[in-house]
Amino acid sequence: MGDPRLLQRAEPITNFSGRELDVLLADMRDTMHELNGVGLAAPQIGVSLRVVIFEVNANPRYPDAESVPQTVLVNPVLTPLSNEMEEDWEGCLSVPGMRGLVPRYTKLRYQGRDEKGMLIDRTVSGFHARVVQHECDHLEGILYPMRMSDMRNFGFSDVLFPGQNVQDE
Repeated sequence: MGDPRLLQRAEPITNFSGRELDVLLADMRDTMHELNGVGLAAPQIGVSLRVVIFEVNANPRYPDAESVPQTVLVNPVLTPLSNEMEEDWEGCLSVPGMRGLVPRYTKLRYQGRDEKGMLIDRTVSGFHARVVQHECDHLEGILYPMRMSDMRNFGFSDVLFPGQNVQDE
């Protein structure tokens, strides 16, 4: 938090055939897996491009979360499918050691491209929808505390959840 690259709108990807995107994705995957994360956006590693990755598959930090397929989402467009929202706790590698109660749409459609430029078009709900919204916010220069409706529900993970091993997204 505080890096100006996290507060700006990321630029779209126009070239899907170059090595640059492959190198970026390898770095993003390594970073996300090393930290047991469920998602990562390119601006979080200092690259202002419209690329996010996410995956949930038996993650010890989210034992009750449904599986989310490994996804590379380039130039995403999110469309809420209802006005229904739900608050839940979020953390972030860009806001280390903290958690906040964040409202998110419960169901949405996301569209974009994969790393080869092929169209992705999915309708999702629950934790999958939350993860996509959180990561795509990074592409708009939005950190999760900016979405919070009540800052009394924002604090250090070890204070909010004493005795629990709560880590950042």
